[in-house]
Amino acid sequence: MKYIEEFRNGRLARAIAARIHAEVQPGRSYRLMEFCGGHTHAIFKYGIQDLLPKQVELVHGPGCPVCVLPIARLDLAIELARRPEVILCTYGDLMRVPASRKQSLLRAKAEGADIRMVYSTLDALALARAHPQRQVVFFAIGFETTTPPSAAAVLAAQAQGIGNFSLYCNHVLTPAAIGHILQAPDVREIGTVAIDGFLGPAHVSVVIGSEPYEYFAEEFHKPVVISGFEPLDVMQSVLMLVRQLNQGRAEVENQYTRAVSRYGNEHAQQMVSEVFELRRSFEWRGLGEVPYSALTLRPAYRDYDAEVRFALSATRALENKACACPKILRGAAKPTDCKLFAKQCTPQTPLGSCMVSDEGACAAYFKYGRHRFAAAAEAQPVAAATVVLGGS
Repeated sequence: MKYIEEFRNGRLARAIAARIHAEVQPGRSYRLMEFCGGHTHAIFKYGIQDLLPKQVELVHGPGCPVCVLPIARLDLAIELARRPEVILCTYGDLMRVPASRKQSLLRAKAEGADIRMVYSTLDALALARAHPQRQVVFFAIGFETTTPPSAAAVLAAQAQGIGNFSLYCNHVLTPAAIGHILQAPDVREIGTVAIDGFLGPAHVSVVIGSEPYEYFAEEFHKPVVISGFEPLDVMQSVLMLVRQLNQGRAEVENQYTRAVSRYGNEHAQQMVSEVFELRRSFEWRGLGEVPYSALTLRPAYRDYDAEVRFALSATRALENKACACPKILRGAAKPTDCKLFAKQCTPQTPLGSCMVSDEGACAAYFKYGRHRFAAAAEAQPVAAATVVLGGS
């Protein structure tokens, strides 16, 4: 497939790996955070870490919207779904995320709540038109990538006079999270991690462009390379970061030029700006309260805000103390550091959000067997990776 096979070429991957090995400086470490869960899965699926020298460590970040959703927000969604007049619409990856008191959306559905899995906001609007006597609430979640469809749904509901549709808005912002990671003081309970550079998210950057990352590069002197999701994308981006660090540069570079521009999708940005405004603060799992890191509906569209329509009030919920998700989301721990990983916590019986979501680091570790052959990969790094990439 065009633009797929070319970026999975094993021969080129080994050539880039050799270049990285040649250019890393002895005695220096390179701690690079991949923010996006899509990158995390590409790294494990294709054995990219095994191709890299030991000095280069890829740190997993909080770039999975399902993983960073705090339990309290999920509890509110379940409370809302139990109302007899409500149909709650959600994407499938939210259904099994653990909430308080051993609850989840899937369990609430089994107990009688009307919860529908949808593929897009258009499905939710169609349900609202088909059930005018019910209140249809769309559980809006995700980074900047999924925010424009939510904005479009609100505008369509207003234009079509669909008064029984509303959003439960949990959209969060990538730049604010990166800034928080760089500025946050040491947190004894969660821990922090030193980061030398960032692999910038791909799909988010298609929408917002590369310009928003320039502040971090300049203010914190941390290089950012926006990377595509294919193995050669990630390998080339790592090489670009190594070169920046070696040269003492801290710039925003765009490896994913086939999809990302400096200013992004300005039409989508305008639509989002019309419908949404910044929240003063929003809780992230693993990061705590992050100022101006999430969106809510503007006053002109508050009629479509489920939190206003149903008078939902914020609650507090306790994390499972044995679950290491908060540390993993900060890059302060790896899935294999969690004593529940691959024992009580598996994709079939998840105890934390990082194991539920397809973009979660724990799910990636489990799916691609990193907990089983990490020792073997460390002993023979290049051999472990070339098998996955293919040799052409």
